[in-house]
Amino acid sequence: MAADSNNQNSNNSQTLQLPTVSCDPSTPGPSGFSRRVFVFDCRVENNNLCEKVLESGSMTLADFTGIVCKVFSIRPDETYVLTTTARKQIDEARFEEIVEGNTLYVLHSVDQILPVATREHIEFLPHYDTIVKSGMYEYYASEGQKALPYAFAELIDNALSATSQNNDIRSIDIRLLFDESHGKPAVVVLDNGSGMSIKQLNNWAVYRLSKFSRKDHEFESDHSGYIRPSPVPRSLNSDISYFGVGGKQAVFYIGQSTRMITRPLGSLDVHELVLSKDDFEKKEKKKEAIYSGFIRNRKPGDSSHITTDDEHFLHGIISEENGKDSFTAVVITGVQAEHVSYLKSYFHLWTRELAHVYHYYVHGPNGNDMKSATRNTGFMQNIDIQISMSEKSKQTRVVNLREINDDMQTRYINSSADSFEFRTRVEDDGVVEGIIRYHPFLYDNETYPDDPNIVSKPTDDDDEDCITLDKGARGKRPIFECFWNGRLIPYTTVDDFEWCSPPKKRATVPLECYNRISGVLFTNDRFQVSTNKLTFMDLELRLKDKDILFTRVVNGQEQRMKILKEFTQWLKECHERWDKQVKFTSFRGTMTRTDVLTKRMQNPWARFASIEWDGKIYREGQYVKSVKTQPIFYGSITQFLLFGDHDDDVYSTGGEVQISLEPKALYDELKVIPISKIDRNVSVSVIKKYIDDEMARLPDRLSVTWPEGDELIQNDVRSAGTPVGAIRIEILNKRGEAMQKLPGASHNASKKLLVELKVTWHSPTGDIETNSHISQHGGKWPYWFKKMENLNQLGKYTLKLQTVLNESNADTYAGQRLPSQVYEFSIKEGKPDRFSIGTLEPLLRVGVPFNIPVELLDEFGHPTHSPVDLKPVLESSALDLSYVATVTKGTNCVIEGVKAKGPVNNYTGKNYSIKVILPGLKEDSQLLKIRLLPGPPFSLRVKAESENLVLENGASFPLLVEVLDEAGNITAQPKMTVSCKFLGAPNLPMYIIDCSNTGVGTLTGPPVYVKNIKKDQTIKAKIEIPSCKNIEAVEKTVKLVPSRHVARLEILSVDGDKATLLKQDDEISWTAGDSLQNLIFRLYDEGDREIPITAGLAQKIKVNWTPKLKKEDLIEGILPDVMVPNSIKDPRYCQVSFQDERVSLERSFTVRPLPDEPKRIKATLNGDCSLTMGEELTADIYLEITDQYGNKTNVLSSSAVNSVGVSSEGLDKSSLQVIWQESLQLIVIKGIKFTPIAPGSKELCFAWRSFVEYMRVNLIAGPPAQLQFVDWPKADKHLMVVNGKEFEKPFTLQLCDQWANPTCDPQVKVVLLKDNLLKMAPVPQPQKVDKNGRATFAAYRVYAPKGEYNITFQGILNKSTLEGPSVKINVLPDSTKPVKLLVEYDQDAVFPAGGFLTVFTVTVLSEDGNGMRNLNPAMMSMQMWKGRTSGTRPPEHAATLMCSKPKENEKEGRFYFRDKIIPDRVGEYSIQFSFTVDKTRMLWSEQFVINVEPNDPVKLMPDVQPPTPVVSNIRSIALRILVNNLRLKIMDEYDNPTGANLDGKVVVTIKSPNETDIEIPQFQGKVRQVQFNLSRGCAEIVNLILAENSPGIDGTEYILFFNPVVPGFVKENALKPFELPFMFSNDCKKQQQIAALTREKDQITQSVVAYKSLFDTNNQLVTELKCQAREASVKEVHLKTDLRNIDIDVSQLTAVEHIEVMMRVKAAEREKIMKEPRRICTIPNTSKGNPDVLGKIAHLAHVADNEAAKVISWHLASDMDCVVTLTTDAARQIFKDTQGRQQVLPLDTIYRKNLPDWNKSLPHIRNGRCCFEPLGNPVFVRDLLIFPEHLPNCKIVFGMLLGDTILLDDLDAANHYRKEVVKLTHCPTLLTRQGDRIRSNGKFGGLQNKAPSLDKLRGMYFGAPLPPSYHKLTTQIDLLQQYRTAFMKLRDVKSDIETHMQYLKSPEMLKKREELQLQEKQLQDIEMKLGMTPVRRTNGAGWKRPVSESEDSPSISTKRTRRDSYRTQNTDVVSSLPALSSPATSTGTVTRKRKV
Repeated sequence: MAADSNNQNSNNSQTLQLPTVSCDPSTPGPSGFSRRVFVFDCRVENNNLCEKVLESGSMTLADFTGIVCKVFSIRPDETYVLTTTARKQIDEARFEEIVEGNTLYVLHSVDQILPVATREHIEFLPHYDTIVKSGMYEYYASEGQKALPYAFAELIDNALSATSQNNDIRSIDIRLLFDESHGKPAVVVLDNGSGMSIKQLNNWAVYRLSKFSRKDHEFESDHSGYIRPSPVPRSLNSDISYFGVGGKQAVFYIGQSTRMITRPLGSLDVHELVLSKDDFEKKEKKKEAIYSGFIRNRKPGDSSHITTDDEHFLHGIISEENGKDSFTAVVITGVQAEHVSYLKSYFHLWTRELAHVYHYYVHGPNGNDMKSATRNTGFMQNIDIQISMSEKSKQTRVVNLREINDDMQTRYINSSADSFEFRTRVEDDGVVEGIIRYHPFLYDNETYPDDPNIVSKPTDDDDEDCITLDKGARGKRPIFECFWNGRLIPYTTVDDFEWCSPPKKRATVPLECYNRISGVLFTNDRFQVSTNKLTFMDLELRLKDKDILFTRVVNGQEQRMKILKEFTQWLKECHERWDKQVKFTSFRGTMTRTDVLTKRMQNPWARFASIEWDGKIYREGQYVKSVKTQPIFYGSITQFLLFGDHDDDVYSTGGEVQISLEPKALYDELKVIPISKIDRNVSVSVIKKYIDDEMARLPDRLSVTWPEGDELIQNDVRSAGTPVGAIRIEILNKRGEAMQKLPGASHNASKKLLVELKVTWHSPTGDIETNSHISQHGGKWPYWFKKMENLNQLGKYTLKLQTVLNESNADTYAGQRLPSQVYEFSIKEGKPDRFSIGTLEPLLRVGVPFNIPVELLDEFGHPTHSPVDLKPVLESSALDLSYVATVTKGTNCVIEGVKAKGPVNNYTGKNYSIKVILPGLKEDSQLLKIRLLPGPPFSLRVKAESENLVLENGASFPLLVEVLDEAGNITAQPKMTVSCKFLGAPNLPMYIIDCSNTGVGTLTGPPVYVKNIKKDQTIKAKIEIPSCKNIEAVEKTVKLVPSRHVARLEILSVDGDKATLLKQDDEISWTAGDSLQNLIFRLYDEGDREIPITAGLAQKIKVNWTPKLKKEDLIEGILPDVMVPNSIKDPRYCQVSFQDERVSLERSFTVRPLPDEPKRIKATLNGDCSLTMGEELTADIYLEITDQYGNKTNVLSSSAVNSVGVSSEGLDKSSLQVIWQESLQLIVIKGIKFTPIAPGSKELCFAWRSFVEYMRVNLIAGPPAQLQFVDWPKADKHLMVVNGKEFEKPFTLQLCDQWANPTCDPQVKVVLLKDNLLKMAPVPQPQKVDKNGRATFAAYRVYAPKGEYNITFQGILNKSTLEGPSVKINVLPDSTKPVKLLVEYDQDAVFPAGGFLTVFTVTVLSEDGNGMRNLNPAMMSMQMWKGRTSGTRPPEHAATLMCSKPKENEKEGRFYFRDKIIPDRVGEYSIQFSFTVDKTRMLWSEQFVINVEPNDPVKLMPDVQPPTPVVSNIRSIALRILVNNLRLKIMDEYDNPTGANLDGKVVVTIKSPNETDIEIPQFQGKVRQVQFNLSRGCAEIVNLILAENSPGIDGTEYILFFNPVVPGFVKENALKPFELPFMFSNDCKKQQQIAALTREKDQITQSVVAYKSLFDTNNQLVTELKCQAREASVKEVHLKTDLRNIDIDVSQLTAVEHIEVMMRVKAAEREKIMKEPRRICTIPNTSKGNPDVLGKIAHLAHVADNEAAKVISWHLASDMDCVVTLTTDAARQIFKDTQGRQQVLPLDTIYRKNLPDWNKSLPHIRNGRCCFEPLGNPVFVRDLLIFPEHLPNCKIVFGMLLGDTILLDDLDAANHYRKEVVKLTHCPTLLTRQGDRIRSNGKFGGLQNKAPSLDKLRGMYFGAPLPPSYHKLTTQIDLLQQYRTAFMKLRDVKSDIETHMQYLKSPEMLKKREELQLQEKQLQDIEMKLGMTPVRRTNGAGWKRPVSESEDSPSISTKRTRRDSYRTQNTDVVSSLPALSSPATSTGTVTRKRKV
């Protein structure tokens, strides 16, 4: 214990040493009950007290005293007493009440003084209200204000409560000890109140232990139970220390530690308790109990335990304890630095705020009325609150709150002229007193006081803000401040009440009067405030209830009169009596002011010429001066303005005056200011003098000086860079005075004068501003511009100094220019400083002179002149450099004639660097980089082996040549060629090579050849450069010898022995088609010697008439035969050539063919072979006789004309002509023409003698004349199309001539014309015909109402119209498109709360008005919400309900909503249904409003569960009241008031829970029961009082039974009574104890129920989630098995992504199968929207085999297009829509008894055996049909159509089968796979019994079914989708379980479980103390289910309500309790029932 005590009091410098010896406390008593106490032996007067820890459990007082005597060595004869720390002697009763941890004293006597201080161990765990009320408003939410004064107020509240029983002065002393010499900063609050006992001090330390929660047992509190004080004026009852929160919050907000020093009245000891933030932190680190400590008990004035200098001031405070009977001191240390600074700096502010808070406690009920002759006296005058602040070396500041006269309430009271008092009452004894004060308008301002705490922008600072039409006076501040128990609640105000707010209509009192009132509301403690007493919880809401009645109070008496009338009359009297206003006279009309920003305030403004104000008259033109404006205005009055619609003299509190500012020369403007700002004391002479002075103070000139030299002179010329300035300027007025602002600166503070400097450079391109600066006057220094050193551009400049205004920069004012000064000067270039080298010539060559341009520059880069003695120096390490001279022109210098010589590597040149030096400059050298190319050609060098060369004739040879420059470098230049001329023979070649690029080359060329050379010959070769005459030529000698190569070729024709030489280009005539033979050739060299033909030479012989040459013939010299061409017009050119590497020889001749014998006639068309229908062939036809090869012969003559014949189909010979053409020697045929026949290719026949010839011409259609459909029904046939759907196929139109022949013209456009109501998408556009004359219009989508429409096609050609076809379109409604929801329900149904809704039936209607079927029920939902909405959509919070599963007998296509739970709360609810069409579209029904009524009455209940009464049977009636005022209502099981039509009575009786009890309390009058009237389902229970001296067992719980007795309710369905337990006592003091315990029990019981409900809900949720997880897991396992059965490897499906990948793969495979070609029926099917329409027969079935499909389709050809319907009505509708063109078949008209049995055997099978062996595999045709859907109906259809038709392989098998069957029975129709049919009558053969091929059926056949793999893939995809959903659901559920389990194991939930266990234990302890059994569970009539949701959004039950909201429920246990459970069960199940 000693170690613990040291930790607990670590803030003391000296630790009290206590002994640690104890009697083995670990050994419990005999019965095992342990109770340890701490005992101090205080008899010995020394500093070492003896403390022992003794066990007192399970023993008597005598046994315990024996142990004490033994431990402390007390002799038997020694006198001592054993007491508590409160000095209560221990007797048997008190000994039994001792609890674990109590401290006891061993004293000589009860009143013995403690020799030294002792400590008592205490605990101050936070009260459970910390949890329950933890959501209340935080204490220091200070709303932008400094919270420190309100923290002091909390401590003052405690002091006021403590001193409330004082009869003399109630002293409260707040000391701020900021003198560092006495310790660290501290705050001390002292009071002379009753002090606190040890337990009270312990209770103070417990957070949120309010006075209502504190216990009153001897060892727990010295206070008796709380008693509410009696009513006093203004509720100034000092009962303001309330909640057990503010004191702790305040001290720890101010500082870090607090020391509570207190002495209770009648106590000999002083108790100290220290709470420290540091101590808490240390305990937390050491894991010790934080909320525990010690109370130090000592004698008064003993400060020996204070040893630190930081708390030295405590010695003085403790020394003041002597002589005080009781007191409390709160010592706060560790004061935050920012608080210290604030308290010092704003001492007057926060003390004034405290004076405001406690104004009426300090000054009394009437406040601080300084105008009253008699100040307040009475019971409040004894309160003395004094604040002092001591600082080092400063005088102590002391202020008493009674001395503060500027707090807001003092301001309100003393600025008011009259007051209006009122009072009102609310339920629960709530009383509100109010006072309204009137603050009049006096002359020029409102007297309503300003709030010094509100920092507002002054309105006098802006001369433009002169409109004062806001609320004025109070402005937007609320009227009422609110006081609670006489103390200000600072953050709650009330704007107004309805009776004291400005009326909406015109009132008898001006509206501004309503803004001149202030008010105060005084409430008692029946109104809830926040724990920090900063705000009211519901004051304004309760006061503005419509049932609240206000009464006026006059002279302390309430007057029952209408408060509105009384207040309005009082306000009118105040206005007339107290307001002093302005009189406006001389009305001049109204105007609109555009200078007013608020549009509504711009009109109307009344204009007046004069006013009368405060005894003075002001008129137009009168001089006035303003006050309180910024600046002050001087001017003459223009007019007076008053807002409002006035037409005569009028009084007003204010207005505006428009003045014209003077002097007008300076201020030519009008100003509007409030009239209140006119200076009423100024004289006219003063104003005139001011005007004269203003005129004389205008600026006149500038004074310019140059303090640093560099003065600028007019027209000065300066070198670039020369600085200008600095410049000093003064602005002088006419008096020579320097000035910085315009005269009249008091008018406008912004009209200061500035000096602007601008330097302008007049450049060649225009003026450029180089410098621009503005200088302002610095007060102590003049206008100043720094030195300018940036003037370096050449040219003329202007420097201007100009005076300008501050903001506008204007250089004129009042029509006059402000003074200025201008300087003109020039800038020229400076001395040479550096140079730059200009651009050199692009090509520099060796030895070629060039120039180097040099430009001299000054330091700013300006060109400048060069010195006279400039001598450049050129340097280079590898070049020989020289120059001729230096030439200077102006600023340019050129080094002329520079030559460079040196080696260059090649013709591309070499880089060199030349250093150019100009001596005498600052930067005297520049490095010049050049590229030096070779120089011009200087010599030619030829490389040869010798001077004499030998060359064979016909050969060539090379010569290497080089061109050199002057330095021997190989050089080149443009157009430089080297030539070699051969001399000595004619026609020798010349060799030329181009050396322009390289300078080097090899001379070569064509062979050197001399004709007819027979011997050797010498020639010369001369090499030279033609373009360079100065270069010497080089000559070489060449010896030329004859060549031995082939030089000549000859061709000979051999005829017998004679060979004829063929000359070049000879011509030979030969018969066409024959061959020319016997051709030979010979070869000769240059010496005419024949050269033997070798194989090598033979290969070089080529001919052009054949590619195939025989090598053997060529060696012999024989050429191949020449084939003569067949046509005489095709002569053959023949050529023989020899070519080798030296020579190319050729010889040629021509073979010309001759005609052969005549063989046939030839017809030739001279022109186009096409002719237009009805026109002649434009081209002529030529006839001639040819040989077999078509060569013309000369057999024909003019006589042959008559024997030529012409014929053709459809040939029109009327214009046919046969003419002889003499010039061409042939016959001409003209006038070919055809009669109208089909266009196309036509054959013409020509005949002459035995010769016949045929010719084809192309007969084309005529010009376009009309349009016709291509492959489309006739124009008179109707087309059916569903609204919103496309046409069956596109419209294709053909352009035709007048004979309907297809034609073409690219210029024709086809347009589509339609009715206006018919809409098409996309919009049809004109189409040009294609090359075939066709135009195609897409299959447009049609939108139109149901009906018949026309569309017409027309062609347009050159503005002419071509007629086209028209089509009638019959638009049918889309039966697949949902357009409306039809809702049906019993509109007479009653909707009882908690029951079930009547069945709602919803039908989705399509466009045709019929209900739709086969819709997904998941797309239909029902929304329900409370109340009505203005829109067409439900609100976001609406509950969503899904439709129910249909029953067997319910109609298909309807959605049923049944068994939907009606909400529990009564009222109007809206219902709306929605159907999701697709992702972007939803259908909504209309909204239905139902009225939920109360359910059957079942019980009697109060609106609010009353607290448990605690009564006694003593004389005082107040302590015998069981029920004061209780309203009971008959309610249904969901707590809705019902039974408005029920009357009866309520019988109240008292019962005991224990039936054996015979002492039952009685009511007043000694009666056993009391009756109250029950009217309209409601009973008022008032003044239910227990009888005086009533029987009953003390401390027992009894039950009040409120039993409703209503006629008509028998015992079986009797209403449940309401039960109210109460505690009975026969002792007043015990009654108070039981009452306190009962209240605590009720609160803990409510918390325990809420916690249990929370945990039950969580357990139920976990169970539900685990169940869902099991279901999801089972479903996943089943789906895995199904997937394995269809060949899916589920081992790979471990994630959602894997499942989706496999689904995509399977979908791709299925799509691939869908795209594979298969047989498909192309007949357009009918719309499937109508559920009564099955479709066309061709689409109802599939046939797998192609041959079977062909013959079956052909057999049913007449029925394939028939539409099958379920009903005749549907068939008639189709018949009507198609105007009878569509055949239909209704199934309800089929006689079904004759339909075949689909299970019967074939005819050849009888009784299960074959009667004969059939051929051809017979099978019923119907068995080959595959039905995708509608199986039962399809069997009916095809059973009727096919009957027993049988299919066999071929006709022979069919005949055999029929022959055998007819022997047994009737034979049905037989079909064969080959397409044959044998009718049932035996007829077969012919075209009508033979099926055509499939392609001729034109798509009118049954389609082929999809392959089995498709269906397997579909099944796999469906199962994968299900597996994906199950997989995700299982994953999500597991995640939910894991998340929720983590939440249940969270520290928060574990803490809640610990709190539940703790509260259950507390509840058991309380029940034991009350002598009760564990709390009873009340029945439904004794428990009121709280409402978890507001009435506006009641709970609407859905399947996931509990699961979706469990997070919210866990957030707030108490508020969520009703939503989680009912009183009957812990699972939240509520039994629903329908009202009958």
